[in-house]
Amino acid sequence: MATAANSFAHPTLIELDPFVPDIPPYVTVKPGETFKIQCVDWTGAQIGNNDFSDDIRDADLTKCHNLSGPIGVEGAEPGDCLVVDILDVAYYDKMPWGYSGIFELTNGGGLFAREFNSKAAKAIWDLKGVYATSRHIPGVRFAGVSHPGIIGTAPSAELLAKWNERERGLIAQHSDSVPPVAYPPEPKGVHIGQALAPEVLKKIAREGARTIPAREHGGNCDIKNLSKGSRCYLPVFVPGANFSVGDLHFSQGDMTFCGAIEMAGIVTFSTSVIKGGVEKFALRQPIFLPSPVDPLYATQVVFQGISVDIRECRKAASLFSTIFNHVPDGDGKQYNMDATVAYKQAALNAIAYLEKVGHTFPTAGAFGSHCAWVTFADWL
Repeated sequence: MATAANSFAHPTLIELDPFVPDIPPYVTVKPGETFKIQCVDWTGAQIGNNDFSDDIRDADLTKCHNLSGPIGVEGAEPGDCLVVDILDVAYYDKMPWGYSGIFELTNGGGLFAREFNSKAAKAIWDLKGVYATSRHIPGVRFAGVSHPGIIGTAPSAELLAKWNERERGLIAQHSDSVPPVAYPPEPKGVHIGQALAPEVLKKIAREGARTIPAREHGGNCDIKNLSKGSRCYLPVFVPGANFSVGDLHFSQGDMTFCGAIEMAGIVTFSTSVIKGGVEKFALRQPIFLPSPVDPLYATQVVFQGISVDIRECRKAASLFSTIFNHVPDGDGKQYNMDATVAYKQAALNAIAYLEKVGHTFPTAGAFGSHCAWVTFADWL
């Protein structure tokens, strides 16, 4: 007979209201312990369930990627490997919706921000079990693969200094890049959520790493198959490992700046430690074992992209005429094994196809950005 005496729930160690961003105090777990971590959405609840996109347009991106943590693991030491098992990823029962968006060229941008001079657009998705539907993209229902976009351990002081130095140089070389190639430390928008000495809080705000790009510790990985059943092998740089998590996605595709159905939610974890794992596995960056759980579809559409900026051919190619009316002429240049050029061509072909089968330009871009079953193949 099932009774309270022989049943118990896994404890929730970090608890959040999804509507009010708040990073709770530091916690420590034992290896093998199962626990839940609650997360706000990546903007810290700046985006609402409504039918306009002003909140996307006006989003304060200095507040982006609110993370839950850090979570210490007993026994983890620098040079070890922290093994993190993602047991489940779920949205809040009281918040069964998410959103996807196209960001302004002048505020965040995206993969095609310059090509389309992108303006803010948003789709709200209602989440029901494994399925998502949207009143803004009617006639579509698909199964999502929910996962954290960001998971990683804390850097040592030496590693943090290395990040800041090398990324300052990268930013200087690509100062006009859209989206930015990296975000440097920025005190504005920082929320630490712990009662620390004022000088420590100021130092963290002044020197702390932002979440773009991904780095040696993991971080902003955005791996769409890192869902329930996945395992992460993360290098440890500080005692306790101090890993954090956030930026949960109901589903994610392959393009745009906000390339997912963003959501607030709950992740269930278990951890273990492999002593000396950095040396044993040559763990220069994390290793991930993706989930064996994936939606099964009988058909996938694969779009080819080649290393040629082919947009000047739009007038001769009727299939591309609609989408390329939005896109300035390319230079027609042949590139040598350029994955970025090929990827953009494949993605543009996919958007053009989605327009031809009845989706408008903004809808086609948003739809392709987070439907994991629309596969974009980059052929060089």
